[in-house]
Amino acid sequence: MQKTTILKSLGVTNPDSFLLIAGPCVVESRDMTLRIAEQLAQASSKLQLPLVFKASYRKANRSSLDSFTGIGDDKALQILEEVKLQFGLPLTTDIHKDEEAAKAAEVVDVLQIPAFLCRQTSLLLAAAMTGKTVNIKKGQFAGPEAMKHAVEKIRKSGNDKVMLTERGTTFGYHDLVVDFRSIPTMQELDVPVIMDCTHALQQPNQAKGVTGGQPRFIDTIASAAIAAGADGIFLETHPDPANALSDGANMLPLDQLAPLLKKLIRIRAAIVG
Repeated sequence: MQKTTILKSLGVTNPDSFLLIAGPCVVESRDMTLRIAEQLAQASSKLQLPLVFKASYRKANRSSLDSFTGIGDDKALQILEEVKLQFGLPLTTDIHKDEEAAKAAEVVDVLQIPAFLCRQTSLLLAAAMTGKTVNIKKGQFAGPEAMKHAVEKIRKSGNDKVMLTERGTTFGYHDLVVDFRSIPTMQELDVPVIMDCTHALQQPNQAKGVTGGQPRFIDTIASAAIAAGADGIFLETHPDPANALSDGANMLPLDQLAPLLKKLIRIRAAIVG
C-alpha cells in the first residue's frame, strides 16, 4: 500500500501508532525555534511517537498587511536545517509559489501545500517534481471527494508520495466546522490522512484583520480524529501563544502537548484493541 510506505518513510513503523506533525506557525527566531524543537523531540522520544517538525519559513497568507511574515527566507531555512541536524527530525514547511518548491526541498522532507492553494496545478506539479512527500491541505471550500484530483496531479507527475490534511470547512463568514467523514473518505485514495487540529479551529475573516480561534477545542478535535482513524495529527504549538507572531489565537500551549499526546495514544490503543 502506498499509504503504509509513506508513513514508514516518516517513522511510523508501528501500524497501531500515528504521526505527529507539530511546531510553531512560523520561524520567529533561532532561539524560539530550537527551544520548541527540543521539547517536541523529547516528547516524541519519551512517548515513542514519530514526529515531523513543522514551521513556515515565510507566511504569505496573512489577514493584514502589517502582519508578521518572517525573518527572511534564507535565514529561516538555515534555522530549520539546524533543527534537522541537531535533533534528527524530519521537517515540513509550506510553499506558495512554484519557484519555492526546489529551494525548500533542499532542506525539508515534506512540502506542504496550503489549503487555499490545493487546486493550484502548477504549484502541485512543482512540489511533485522535487520527489519529496507532498502534504496537501484540503481547502476550506472543497469536499473530501474532490481531493482525488489533487492527488492525481502528484501521482501523474511520477511521485507517489502524497498525503492529505483535513483542516475544516467554511461555515458562514467567520467559522469552520469539521466533518470527520472526510477522514475515511480521503483514506480511500490510499494516502495518509492527517487532522490539522489547530487551523480547524480558526475563526477567519475577522474585521479587525487578525484571525481568531477556539483553542479550547483542540483536545476535542484531536481526540475525535484519532477515534475516526486519522493517520496523524497536525498541531501548531508555542510556549506563549498570546505573544506568538502568527496564529497565536488557535495554538496549543507547549506545556499542554504531552498530556494531550498521552490521551491520544490511549484512544488509539483502545481503537486498535
